[in-house]
Amino acid sequence: MQHENGVGAPAPTAWGLFLIFSRIGLTSFGGGLSGWLFREFVQDRHWMSEEEFLNGLSLSQALPGVNVKNMAIWIGYRLAGAPGAVAGFMGIIVPPAIFIVMLAAVFAAFTQYPLTNIALAGAAAAAIGLSASMAITAARRVPRRILPLAFLVTTFVTVGLLQWPLLWVVLVQAVLSVGIEYRRLMDKA
Repeated sequence: MQHENGVGAPAPTAWGLFLIFSRIGLTSFGGGLSGWLFREFVQDRHWMSEEEFLNGLSLSQALPGVNVKNMAIWIGYRLAGAPGAVAGFMGIIVPPAIFIVMLAAVFAAFTQYPLTNIALAGAAAAAIGLSASMAITAARRVPRRILPLAFLVTTFVTVGLLQWPLLWVVLVQAVLSVGIEYRRLMDKA
């Protein structure tokens, strides 16, 4: 069976998605999970295009809740329907949650040793690198029109530099960008 994206890769099963999301959730630390998802589903398996992935990432970040959980549900649904969405959610949440509880008990026993803090700092640095990689990939794909670039710069300045509340910036930017794009499409029609 071929996936609808036309790339030619066989369509994944819900069980296969559960295993992939479990592996990603169990082997990724801190932020940067979107980088692992991008590599897995776009670059390695070719189950979706870069544009599809970035559209899903944008939607996942705009919705309430944990971005990576939203992304797992979206990818799962996109690739295998409702069973895929459930598999994505369960895979990215359940095995890592069990592992975290066990790991917390181990780390609690070793917090007195300096190597523990060094290991955590290393994991944090890797997560920051993956997040930066995804940000650069997404920024490179912004259409080279004035309005998308203006929204990109405005969001960076208001949230990153001015430290305005993310919720209000996203709400205002979302309403403005959707309204402008809707008007642009209506003018074309």
